[in-house]
Amino acid sequence: MSGPRYSRRAVAVGGGIAVALGLTAVGVTVPRLLHHRYRPSPNDDLFAYLVDRDAAVRVGKAVEMPPPNHLTFDLAGGLRKSLKGRTLAEATHEDLAKGLVVEVKGWVLPATVAGLAMLAAQES
Repeated sequence: MSGPRYSRRAVAVGGGIAVALGLTAVGVTVPRLLHHRYRPSPNDDLFAYLVDRDAAVRVGKAVEMPPPNHLTFDLAGGLRKSLKGRTLAEATHEDLAKGLVVEVKGWVLPATVAGLAMLAAQES
């Protein structure tokens, strides 16, 4: 009695699926391994709202802000209060509705986004 025989088509399809799954796993894992890692911070809960922290740092450095340690705790506390129980989209929508915007080198940003960027720049 011999084992089951597989057709070439079945082997090719199975192999293709295995290769696709492997490439997907590599595509998801490698960028995370190569991405810039930041030291742990007490504000990591706020930075979780950011999709690209490196871009936020660049924007935050462009914002005219007070000396680094002057408003870090006030800024973080205000952001936590603003974002508590809400998504970033909800907070920015409210900022825009209230007219709370900041201009950064010609870009008009909601105050919450500008605050997160400033905090990311201070922490970097």
